[in-house]
Amino acid sequence: MTKLLVTGGAGFIGSEFVRKAVSKGYEVAVIDNLSYAGDMKRLKEVAGRVKFFKTDITDREAVKDIFGSVTPEAVVHWAAESHVDRSILDASPFLDTNIRGTQVLLDLSREVGIKKFINVSTDEVYGDLGESGQFFETTPLNPSSPYSVSKASADMLGRAYHRTYGLPVITVRPSNNYGPWQYPEKLIPVVILKALHNERIPVYGKGENIREWLYVSDCTEAVLEVLEKGNAGDIYNIGSGEEKRNIEVVKAILAILGKSEDLIEFVKDRPGHDFRYSLNATKINSELEWKTKVRFEKGIEMTVKWYVDNIEWANKKVSTKKP
Repeated sequence: MTKLLVTGGAGFIGSEFVRKAVSKGYEVAVIDNLSYAGDMKRLKEVAGRVKFFKTDITDREAVKDIFGSVTPEAVVHWAAESHVDRSILDASPFLDTNIRGTQVLLDLSREVGIKKFINVSTDEVYGDLGESGQFFETTPLNPSSPYSVSKASADMLGRAYHRTYGLPVITVRPSNNYGPWQYPEKLIPVVILKALHNERIPVYGKGENIREWLYVSDCTEAVLEVLEKGNAGDIYNIGSGEEKRNIEVVKAILAILGKSEDLIEFVKDRPGHDFRYSLNATKINSELEWKTKVRFEKGIEMTVKWYVDNIEWANKKVSTKKP
């Protein structure tokens, strides 16, 4: 397979996937609605080498025309509303894009006979854990937030299309991504920017919540491995095994920047805040021989450096950020 249709390809992780796929010789077409979190600057280095369509994935007729135009062999579906806090304020865009948009893509993929459909889910569909335990691909889904419910719905919809219609859907569930170009509403870029401006850094609760951190290039390499070697109908957890409490992440960033921990301000916890995520990635490690390359200590240093070097882009995003 050489012709890919990538949704959400101007987003944080989607654009990294597009850049990597192009470098590996894939012919890539991108669908992205360029909502607040999308940015064509992320695709600057592959400009002229990808076909780009500014389209909402819920627009069935427009997406159908794109399928007919680019005749993709595989779909890699990254497009999603993804910020938990926004979903708590208003769940509607999450249900529209993440569920209805996924249905549109699955239906059209059936019509044209797509050879592989990579449905990108998240570790958040599992719910949360206590201090011990892990999520396996067979763990029942138990989402907590409107965001994770919408992703669990899209996840299950894809698997239903495989079982009911034989559509070759593969589900991937990555852990928390971080790295360059992340929109500054997620924990790591927020902390970096506020620290650079010597502003107070809000940390939910006591900062004890635990996340598994995966560098963005490792995630996209894993998805390429799944695209090339994965089995239709299968599910693959994509995890790094590197768990950090939120307060540890904040302090690591402050240390890199030489900033005082006095900037930290503990604030009221997020409603329904999941305590801990932890993925068992044995399946992808053993079956597809994929392993992470970037350790957290190195990845967070590279991420901080990128934001320091690209502070104008980040500042502009913050200044135009929608509520």
